[in-house]
Amino acid sequence: MAVPVLAPALAGEIAAHGRDTYDMRGGQSRRSRWEEFAMTHDGGLRLHLQRVLRAPRSVVFRALTEPQELAKWWGPEGFTVPSVESDLRPGGRYRIAMQPPEGDLFYLVGEFVEADPPERLSYTFRWEDPDPEDRETVVTLSLRDIGGTQAELVISQGDFATEARRALHEEGWTQSLDKLEELVSSA
Repeated sequence: MAVPVLAPALAGEIAAHGRDTYDMRGGQSRRSRWEEFAMTHDGGLRLHLQRVLRAPRSVVFRALTEPQELAKWWGPEGFTVPSVESDLRPGGRYRIAMQPPEGDLFYLVGEFVEADPPERLSYTFRWEDPDPEDRETVVTLSLRDIGGTQAELVISQGDFATEARRALHEEGWTQSLDKLEELVSSA
């Protein structure tokens, strides 16, 4: 069964959930490779990221949706994915167990809005036990083929309740996608 890529767990999210803190701030920032967040026309906080990956779109989509591939790159450094439940179809639900290097297991849950392999995936995103500043967001992943040997991945997520929550998601995506880039480049 296919498994979606979902916005990665974040150190600040863990701390906000009352779990032990995992400090991601020691890593090197790759912001110059990303677009900054954008405000929507109605003032909502959104995250918009782009990355060109050195692999065909089909390889990238497989890494985004196959459980054994997802587990290799999912989440910030040190995180693992012990289990995933997924019904990859519009209206289907998912639940992903996230294990930080220290602290308790926690879950990410949501519902698929759109699944159009290998071009597009959209789903709702929420923590099973959310922080008071969290709210459900919608993530949309789009893949564009570049000459059959590369793929552009565009990620949009929002609307966030606060700038702090948006920034935590940006940091989590950045570390996770660094790992995804390494995985698909070696495939």
